[in-house]
Amino acid sequence: MRRNTLKSLLTEGEKITNAWLSIPSAYLAEGAGHQGFDSVTVDLQHGMIGFQTAVTMLQAISATPAIPLVRAPSDAPEKIMHLLDAGAYGVICPMISTKAQTEQFVAACRYPPSGTRSFGPARGKLYGGPDYFDAANDEIMAIPMIETAQALENIDHILAVPGVEMIYVGPNDLALDLGEKPGAELNDSATKKAIDHILSRAQAAGVATGIFCTDGTLAKRRAEEGFDLVTPGNDFGLLMSAMTDAVTQIKT
Repeated sequence: MRRNTLKSLLTEGEKITNAWLSIPSAYLAEGAGHQGFDSVTVDLQHGMIGFQTAVTMLQAISATPAIPLVRAPSDAPEKIMHLLDAGAYGVICPMISTKAQTEQFVAACRYPPSGTRSFGPARGKLYGGPDYFDAANDEIMAIPMIETAQALENIDHILAVPGVEMIYVGPNDLALDLGEKPGAELNDSATKKAIDHILSRAQAAGVATGIFCTDGTLAKRRAEEGFDLVTPGNDFGLLMSAMTDAVTQIKT
């Protein structure tokens, strides 16, 4: 089976740079995969992307050096299995708050006897290779999103679930659930303290950490703080920023 190079990077202590796509475009997905990102995530939760378009985007990413990831629309096992069958090599799952949710999510990403994933890899086998079934449990990454106050309380239990090799912090939803506004993480706030605590507990448990950032500057800072995977904003935000800069240069 095609190797999941993200696992090699983590083993070697290298930082992972992850692109985040919300625009439904295979052309954009292919372009992003050639820009030096280690992985490219197709966002089916908040992105304007449905399953069929996600398939074409995963196909496009497969033509690049980047590893194809998805953010699932929910923790529904059938949605997660479908995205893995479509060729995702890792699933970032939103709103994971308890040990039981984590166990169900990880099980959906693993074939029996380790999990409950139904067999029918379809495009996953085309991308991964003929021995996909034999190696998928070792290569596919199940990545719970930590973005609620309940998840913060249960962080040690979530980290202890077998099969969780990485968690992914959603700072904006975490801020909202803690009674603060998106962006609170940038100040001395409950959100900032929560993120610091999550990172510390994950490091103590030997679990890698990812986090969504507003831009490249913050992503670099997060990597320096110890996060293993950083996302420097999404495609729409980066595109709008580039357009604004271009107009400003012309008009000033």
